[in-house]
Amino acid sequence: MTRPALDPITVEVIGAALSSIVEETGEALVRASYSTNIKERRDCSTALFDREGRTLCQAEHIPVHLGSFLDFIPFVLASHDPADMRPGDVFVGNDAYCGGGTHLPDIVLAEPIFVDGTLAAWTVNLAHHSDFVDRAHAHIYQEGLRIPPIRLYRAGELQKDVQDLILLNCQVPRERLSDLRAQMAANRVGVQRFQDLCARHGVDTVLASGEALLDYAERKMRAGLAALPDGCWRFEDVFDTLDFDEPIPLAVTVTITGEDIALDFEAPPQVRSGINMTRTALLATAYYIVKSVVDPSVLPNAGLARPITVTAPDGSIVSCAHPAAVNGRVQTCQRVADLILGALAQAVPDRVSACTNSTCTVALFSGTRQSGPQKGLYWVYLETIGGGGGARPDADGLDGIHVHATNTSNLPVEALEVEYPLILERYELVDGSAGAGRFRGGMGLRRVYRATEECMVRVDISRNLSRSWGLLGGGPGGHGGFVTSPGTAPFHRGHGSLRPGEWLEVITPGGGGYGPAEEDPSKETALAAE
Repeated sequence: MTRPALDPITVEVIGAALSSIVEETGEALVRASYSTNIKERRDCSTALFDREGRTLCQAEHIPVHLGSFLDFIPFVLASHDPADMRPGDVFVGNDAYCGGGTHLPDIVLAEPIFVDGTLAAWTVNLAHHSDFVDRAHAHIYQEGLRIPPIRLYRAGELQKDVQDLILLNCQVPRERLSDLRAQMAANRVGVQRFQDLCARHGVDTVLASGEALLDYAERKMRAGLAALPDGCWRFEDVFDTLDFDEPIPLAVTVTITGEDIALDFEAPPQVRSGINMTRTALLATAYYIVKSVVDPSVLPNAGLARPITVTAPDGSIVSCAHPAAVNGRVQTCQRVADLILGALAQAVPDRVSACTNSTCTVALFSGTRQSGPQKGLYWVYLETIGGGGGARPDADGLDGIHVHATNTSNLPVEALEVEYPLILERYELVDGSAGAGRFRGGMGLRRVYRATEECMVRVDISRNLSRSWGLLGGGPGGHGGFVTSPGTAPFHRGHGSLRPGEWLEVITPGGGGYGPAEEDPSKETALAAE
């Protein structure tokens, strides 16, 4: 097909419209959802893809979710003949090895968009379904139901047997059904808006503009890389987790040559724990961090990845192979992001922050309601807690934030206590957790939960053995950790239970400082006053 003549204004207008579509579908998903994890914490993402499965636009939600999107449409196209697809078909999947996912709670719904009877694009969304709990994580078969890309709807008709199979394998099926319906509603918005856009500008112009936007993102990324110094920089760090007694060594070598950048990772073999990353999770993390340093204004589409080469040992914890467990892969993603920052800081320290809290601290509660109108119903509450951001070249690090691959909210206390048998006793910044420096790192958070009914608990923390590094003489951030009330049964590697009245205190790590503190005496005085 010959590309129609385009002018920059038309391409810009259509690009803005595509961004508007994915943002609107994201808001539709959040508003229509039922679980607190989506409606309050916004643990979801939306995107548009072209007919070949290349990212046209992703909403500003969760960077790591790009990993679940990257290969999903190619998997669908490889296993389902596009000639047999019809308007109203919807494909569902979550599998890390036969569906392009990064862990099983992230369920993707993808719907082909037809214009004038021809497949023109895909609207895709992902929601984290907090359901598969109280499981071992030695390999993926212990982590939940694996769903390859299959039809949930066929020509607009629900395939009830598929839905029933999914719900039967969920521990909180009432939430799953409502959230799946919210995902469907969001996709319908995406289909309608894209078709309206094609009716307004013509499908050939919209598709050609999509191609032009991919090329534009590539040009901007290459221009940004060309402005950086050529060279090769290596950085090492460790990844510590409650699953292991010793930290795991990681390293990356970043090489910039003209308009191209290569990232070569060193990591040990995959482990019998949920911290392994799929290759798509590694790519999503690498694309995000390189974009944020090189040029944050680059459009979030597949074009930005063209100058980026990522290599890692197959079967390692950063690029695992079947049947490795992957449920907690975001913890490793966070460390990988700061690993890349550490390498790039040697090339462009004025563009890079000190190390962030480097993790996504998790407290997962579950149990059966013992009283009230929901007595006898199983419940699951997932909490991801922010920590300190790294100090920046010209400002302190932000306090108590989610960083890098995650971008969810801390659940409001009111929502937590209304919906679950938990009381939040304390929610505060942690004194002394910020890395010292000319600009201090961000402070970690403390949250103390008191159970009003018996519940199971799992805590995932990191930086419990290591500390977030400072930059150019800045000090390290404080450790992460957790404490339970006196008399509470000991937790084993973060797993345990609370009886009514018992409490759990979770502390998240602080961020590293930037520059020696003594460089600016007035800054030291201000910090002491705080």
